[in-house]
Amino acid sequence: MLRWLDKRHGNQASTPSRGVTGPKVGRHSGGWMALRKRLEAEPGLRVLDTGYTSPTNINYLTSLGHSVYMADLVHDACTGEWKRGEDEDGKQVYDVDGFLEASLSFAEKKFDIVLLWTTLDYLPEALVAAVVQRLADVMNPGGSVLALFHTRTQGDETVHCRFHVTPGDDVEMQLAEQFPIQRAFTNRSIERLFAGWSGHRQFLAKDSLSEVIMTR
Repeated sequence: MLRWLDKRHGNQASTPSRGVTGPKVGRHSGGWMALRKRLEAEPGLRVLDTGYTSPTNINYLTSLGHSVYMADLVHDACTGEWKRGEDEDGKQVYDVDGFLEASLSFAEKKFDIVLLWTTLDYLPEALVAAVVQRLADVMNPGGSVLALFHTRTQGDETVHCRFHVTPGDDVEMQLAEQFPIQRAFTNRSIERLFAGWSGHRQFLAKDSLSEVIMTR
């Protein structure tokens, strides 16, 4: 996908600064198709969208009668002052509590829907489990998390992208501020990460992304 964007934009689309740039590329999303049906059927939900602010997402979701909150977790985690040196094994130590307080604190608000997208693939390892636990804490029972996971860590398709919703069965991907992918999840590692949640539904995809809706 990165090469395709480069061709369309004369190689200037590969290094966006803060925000998004270049064309939006559509992809079919079984997870979004399923989640959209709930959003259309149940007005008045509270939605958390993790990513750089998307007017497209805000306008569509509010048009259905929902409240929308934004949290650009990857940017906040990778550019914030959360590093606290290394432990005795040489692993990077983070101020996990400080990050959660700054990026995922909502004054006791509870969410029904979280658009997590590929966030967990790009977060520093020390923050991954903590973010999932905080999401569990700030969601209502029966809440849904739409998460996408890369199946490999190399290739043009691993570039960091912003996702925009549509009124149909597609989501649109757009090149975003670049951070290196940290991991590729297997089905087993996803299940372990979300252990204790009430259920999950996986959706097959033809590209290098797998899709899961986790139920709180």
